[in-house]
Amino acid sequence: MSPDRRAAFIAGMLYLVTFATSIPALILKTPALGDPHFVISTDGHTGVLWSAALEIVLAAACVGTAIVLFPILGRHSPTAAIGLLSSRIVEATVIAFGVITMLALVTMRQGAVGDAESLLVAGAALVAFHDWAFLLGPGFLPAVNAVFLGYVLFRHSLVPPTIPLLGLVGAPLLAASAMATLFGVFGQVSVLAAIAALPIALWELSLGLWLVARGFRPHTQRGQETLAPTVRAT
Repeated sequence: MSPDRRAAFIAGMLYLVTFATSIPALILKTPALGDPHFVISTDGHTGVLWSAALEIVLAAACVGTAIVLFPILGRHSPTAAIGLLSSRIVEATVIAFGVITMLALVTMRQGAVGDAESLLVAGAALVAFHDWAFLLGPGFLPAVNAVFLGYVLFRHSLVPPTIPLLGLVGAPLLAASAMATLFGVFGQVSVLAAIAALPIALWELSLGLWLVARGFRPHTQRGQETLAPTVRAT
């Protein structure tokens, strides 16, 4: 296995990890986020803890994809390579902030310090912090990632064009959805938001599957190798 094939396989697996962790994490924490009385209720909070664990893995995988792909993207566009790495680090950081707020909510619930009214206010503040972090992180930054990575993959034919086109088309849709949520046009968890996020989800899933199964297109690499002697001779 060549270094590029190994990097493609690892990056693909990490993309599949981000896909496999983000959806269950959202499902597990949604009941707590949607219940304004969660902080004073006596129901279990195991789902929130599992969601936090999955999102920690998600954040690590986000950064991992950019690190693994950095040398390959850097050959074609150093700017895009740095941009993807920076965006992924910011995304992972914002995800971590969201995890911290959910864990703080569980801690308040276990400690139950103060009267019910003050706990409800504090709990609502933590949920609001989480929601804005979710909007900025998983709700917006994947669009930025898709622009940096999709451009290079499409421009240099490193994968079939349909895959990066999904990301390049989905990026403005996701960004527009985030802006619409920001200004209260529709909710963060709504049918319209889900439709707008679908192309980016398909982009990340298809990219992960392709990189694991096939890697980068070999004819592109051969073309670079045959071009190099010509350039030196000239």
